[in-house]
Amino acid sequence: MEAPAAPQGPAEPAPGTENPATEITVTESTATDITVTSPEQMRDLGRRLAKLLRPGDLVMLNGELGAGKTTLTRGLGEGLGVRGAVTSPTFVIARVHPSLGDGPPLVHVDAYRLGGGLDEMEDLDLDVSLPDSVIVVEWGEGKVEELTDDRLRLVIDRAVGDTTDEVRHVTLTGIGPRWAAADLSALTA
Repeated sequence: MEAPAAPQGPAEPAPGTENPATEITVTESTATDITVTSPEQMRDLGRRLAKLLRPGDLVMLNGELGAGKTTLTRGLGEGLGVRGAVTSPTFVIARVHPSLGDGPPLVHVDAYRLGGGLDEMEDLDLDVSLPDSVIVVEWGEGKVEELTDDRLRLVIDRAVGDTTDEVRHVTLTGIGPRWAAADLSALTA
């Protein structure tokens, strides 16, 4: 009896025959850290961030309950000039806020109760909305990355436990070519 052949990986291309157009490189920009000390400062950060956003942008927000994800999204909505009060979409999963002007609509998603990855998110048709909208997904880590190679990840850290501390540490990381040249440090002003 003959031993099974060892598994082989993809064949290496002959030198000079590589096709760089088929390579996908996801680049990650340097993280920018911002400290906010009040809910109003968190909303203001959202308003400033809105000036950098354009249709097709995916923003992933992560942080503990009460960290300020929805407060930041409220500021984004104000900065984008969208219709409707931006509130937590926890129970409806997603809300669409149309633009009041010529800007993009804001699609606000709360993926907290969704256990699966993109498969479970498909019913929301985010891939259809993405080219024309700014999509903000709370609790999106590990669930929506497949939508696009370009995304902005925000992690909001706060003191946990029985505290009235309003200080939040926000880390913004741009991922992909869209964010490679973006100057996120401008948001610290």
